[in-house]
Amino acid sequence: MALTVMEKTKAGGGPAATLSRGSDPPYTGPTADIHILNWLRSHELAIYRPPFPLPVSITHNRPPRISTPTSHTLGTLTATPSTMSTTPEPAFVATSLSYFVPPADGSKPWQNINSDPASGKRVTNTSRAFHAVQIENLRGREAEPSLDKNGFEYFRKPAKHTSFASAQEIEAEYYPESIELLKQLTGANRVVIFDHTIRRRRPEDKEDTPEKRQPVQGVHVDQTTASAVARVHRHLPASDAPSLLEKRFQIINLWRPIHHPAYDFPLALCDYSTVDAERDLVPMTLKYPDRDGETFGVKFSEAHRWKYVRGMTPEEGVLIKCFDSVQDGNVAVLTPHTAFIDPSTPEDAPLRQSIELRALVFYD
Repeated sequence: MALTVMEKTKAGGGPAATLSRGSDPPYTGPTADIHILNWLRSHELAIYRPPFPLPVSITHNRPPRISTPTSHTLGTLTATPSTMSTTPEPAFVATSLSYFVPPADGSKPWQNINSDPASGKRVTNTSRAFHAVQIENLRGREAEPSLDKNGFEYFRKPAKHTSFASAQEIEAEYYPESIELLKQLTGANRVVIFDHTIRRRRPEDKEDTPEKRQPVQGVHVDQTTASAVARVHRHLPASDAPSLLEKRFQIINLWRPIHHPAYDFPLALCDYSTVDAERDLVPMTLKYPDRDGETFGVKFSEAHRWKYVRGMTPEEGVLIKCFDSVQDGNVAVLTPHTAFIDPSTPEDAPLRQSIELRALVFYD
């Protein structure tokens, strides 16, 4: 059965999505993702059939039940996989990810940061295409990826601040403890958090504004080299910026679920070692109300290898490298990432809520 989904938003609005299943009539509109999820759930065995060899033996296409958690050390922190689910953890899940398609006329891609109130879509001159992928579940092996090897790194460290009720409280309480956590995990000597985003999924709500952000179902990278350098000048004193730019610096997002585990619309990360930066990444202007920024659109590649940790809890999190000034070929520079529809999500799972901090990270 062929599964094809195309999405395109034009200036002034346009069709949201089209899902075609062989000879069946296409599904269109904002409910297309629901049809994708239903289709995936109805073909459940597909989630245990990866296109490449598995690292563990599988019986009847299902991974063995993990009976005893294994502890891993992440830097100076200890990570212990949770045992939330009473069902076996899938080794892989099959889903579709929304990838960037450049403008057909060859013009520079651009997109508005805020969505159109009527359509709920961000106005852009680009298109998106869904591609079928396998995403590896690292539950029980959270310590395997690292920032410099893969572009992301999982950790377990409960936050002292847990309400996430207001921006003022988050900045006063959550920022300081997160700065110390970032220093501890990375070895950086200076960390400057320049903003944060709370995401709460609301399927019936089209609004996607800074106050009501929803999970982003689209493969992307937050920063380019130009926008990362601009961030240093924007958020650091003019007297500090020149010397800081002479040394290694990074932009790292600190992401964690809030209030409950993130089974719904979890976060997938692409191993940087499988990304061809020259071929896969396209600079795209990101239009804010008062200025222009720049991100990378990510084109599909069969080489991409995707990872996630199923059912991440509020005590767990992941560091996402969005930029690294060291670009000598020996370390990961960034990692594409996206929210996605997980066909193994329990029917009664609460809708995703998460917070991500964006930080400039400096080294001596």
